[in-house]
Amino acid sequence: QVQLVESGGGLVQAGGSLRLSCAASGRTVSSYSMAWFRQAPGKEREFVAAISWSGGRTYYVESVKGRFTISRDNAKNTVYLQMSSLKPEDTAVYYCAARWGQVATTGYDYWGQGTQVTVSS
Repeated sequence: QVQLVESGGGLVQAGGSLRLSCAASGRTVSSYSMAWFRQAPGKEREFVAAISWSGGRTYYVESVKGRFTISRDNAKNTVYLQMSSLKPEDTAVYYCAARWGQVATTGYDYWGQGTQVTVSS
């Protein structure tokens, strides 16, 4: 089992930055692909970014390319999402997720409880 705990959410003005962290426990996630998803009020959860176990491959949804950066520190069992140039439409609960095997935009088995990000205009 893998337990994931997100942190770093909060309220920020449009154009600002936040860094989300996802700390894993239970098992080392160095062999797991990791991802961030988000769910805005009244909308379905959507994929945001993913990173391979080595960190060598990353994927982003089009709407965050150039603004968000996913990274990982396997020594710390932690994944990060650096968010810059935030927009009100980025407001959502952000979830960290893990899956065994190749990086993908779907098929994640383990999920955190989420952290709220609110961007004011």
